[in-house]
Amino acid sequence: MLEPGDKAPDFALSGDDGKTHTLKEFSGKTLILYFYPRDNTPGCTTQACDLRDSAPALKKKKTVVVGISPDSVASHGKFRDKFNLNFLLLADPDHKVADKYGAWGDKVLYGKKYKGIIRSTFVIDDKGKIKSAHYKVSPKGHAAAMLEAV
Repeated sequence: MLEPGDKAPDFALSGDDGKTHTLKEFSGKTLILYFYPRDNTPGCTTQACDLRDSAPALKKKKTVVVGISPDSVASHGKFRDKFNLNFLLLADPDHKVADKYGAWGDKVLYGKKYKGIIRSTFVIDDKGKIKSAHYKVSPKGHAAAMLEAV
């Protein structure tokens, strides 16, 4: 698990805009990097729309939001369009980046254990250091907590 002061792990992932994105391109800005399990599910939609609606306040704080899930770029594009999301979604189908951030691990559903995305959010400062790390976050009210963390 990452902690404040740690260097944020680098990544190179395909985005819903058809381009490859790396951590380096966000240097000089504060980045809210959040990992979510799946497009178009109730919790993930709540979280994404909450962050979408917080865009004006985040922009005032020179903060960019990026979401990452194992879903495909095509799925991200449909999710973005359906809910008018105003931030980048990156595809991590083999969960290598989620693993680097500690956002991939054991989960339990109806008593059955499996591996999956642990809903997690990281505030990364303008120099690429972890400012705050939040694991097992709740989708509802998450954007307000991130505004406070920024």
